[in-house]
Amino acid sequence: MADTYVLVHGAWHTGAEMEAVAGHLRKSGHVVHCPTIAGNNKDDDREKTGLEQAISSIVTYIEASNLRDIRLVGHSYGGMVISGVADRLTDRIKRLVYVNAFVPLDGQCLNDMVPPHYVGLFDAVAAANKGAVMLPFEIWRDAFINDADLELAKSAFAKLNLHPYKTFTDKITLKHALAELPVGKSYVNCRQDIALPHSMPWHPRLSERLGLFRLVECDGSHEMFFSNPARLAQAIAESRARLRSSRAPALSTKWRGVRRVTPNPSFSARHVFFENAFA
Repeated sequence: MADTYVLVHGAWHTGAEMEAVAGHLRKSGHVVHCPTIAGNNKDDDREKTGLEQAISSIVTYIEASNLRDIRLVGHSYGGMVISGVADRLTDRIKRLVYVNAFVPLDGQCLNDMVPPHYVGLFDAVAAANKGAVMLPFEIWRDAFINDADLELAKSAFAKLNLHPYKTFTDKITLKHALAELPVGKSYVNCRQDIALPHSMPWHPRLSERLGLFRLVECDGSHEMFFSNPARLAQAIAESRARLRSSRAPALSTKWRGVRRVTPNPSFSARHVFFENAFA
């Protein structure tokens, strides 16, 4: 069955870098959109663009394109963006898919979830570049795209662009905890990703904030959009649950972040939750 995907890129990227993965999904019959977040277009103001503008740009894109029943995919920093979008456009989303992406709590910023040495580096770089940050190639090579050869690492790095630092320091406002949203949720964990150190892992440290979610794992680095787009597209496609249910199963309290549901007349609300969980 054909699905509609919106791929939301990470920091230093644009929608163009998502196209390799999008192409593989389209070959399977899916409709795929790859918008560029505000702040990452060529002429955007890196000094003034913040997280609110970034989130609003994807909200506007979805509404202007009249997209519904979408699988909203966020990579890395894109997790901050899709979290904000889902909080506002819940009724348009079938499933959230985080690809080694940040999963914030209300009132958190991206810098709250990264090691202190990254914050120190970003502070210094932003101060010297009018509020814009860029990764040094050495960090990109060893921590972000460690599954590629040197030639690919260099050619991919050449496609990156300065990123607005305010999107890392602005705190997100969420009306609802992500675990409470009545949409399906998945987390794609690339096992050799050390963009965050394994002492502060993407999964399960951040993924468990989604409550009930589907986990898909594959071998690869943080930058599989460059190094292995075919395998990443497969993982994203696998993020949709294969089972469907017309009846709501019992919800165990073992699920982190999912509130216990006690018997009550509001079966329809529970039914909606589980229908989305199996979407």
